[in-house]
Amino acid sequence: MGKRGAKPKNKVRIEWSPKFAYALGLLATDGNLSPDGRHINFTSKDKELVELFMRCLNIKNHIGMKARGGEIRKKYYVVQFGDVNFYSFLVSIGITPQKSKRIAALKIPSGYLLDFLRGHFDGDGTFYSYWDPRWKSSYMFYFYFYSASGKHIMWLQRVIAKKLGITGHVVLVKNRSAHSLRFAKRESLRLVKRLYSEGAVCLLRKRLKIEKALSIIGIRL
Repeated sequence: MGKRGAKPKNKVRIEWSPKFAYALGLLATDGNLSPDGRHINFTSKDKELVELFMRCLNIKNHIGMKARGGEIRKKYYVVQFGDVNFYSFLVSIGITPQKSKRIAALKIPSGYLLDFLRGHFDGDGTFYSYWDPRWKSSYMFYFYFYSASGKHIMWLQRVIAKKLGITGHVVLVKNRSAHSLRFAKRESLRLVKRLYSEGAVCLLRKRLKIEKALSIIGIRL
């Protein structure tokens, strides 16, 4: 007879859905798996994003505060929870402990790729726009994904090109010790229109920033 003990508690329901895939995008950027094989945490400067992450996975743990990188001031919001089965699932799709520079290709079903990418962008992406001074009538905007792992950013480039037909440009960001996947004006417009379908789960602050920028030239999502 085997040893009896408490069965692992499944806090997260492992079932693919738009919200589930979005939360995985967040974990691929700002998540961390403890070496203990059980605990997962998600950290962000944006409390709204941590709350959104929790709603997507239907967890109700306490949100704490922490410092980073030798800082004293605790200005980051963090939620941590234990779930052995979910932890094992994350490892099985390529999200592993000490992932920052080692993460590469992930196993994301094609039907949920856009939701995953939106989470990835909300976790550690940016969109910016400006008037090009060389041409007064030229309004420029760019869409970026970031990762400390070159292999992961190259995978993002390949999968977006293959599944969406949109090709970005990989750039080394020296001041961040990271790699970026950049989409210029025409490509970024095609991408945001695919990412932000009606009712898509997202960080509202970032969506409004994109909508405001595009409205200047009369484009609506």
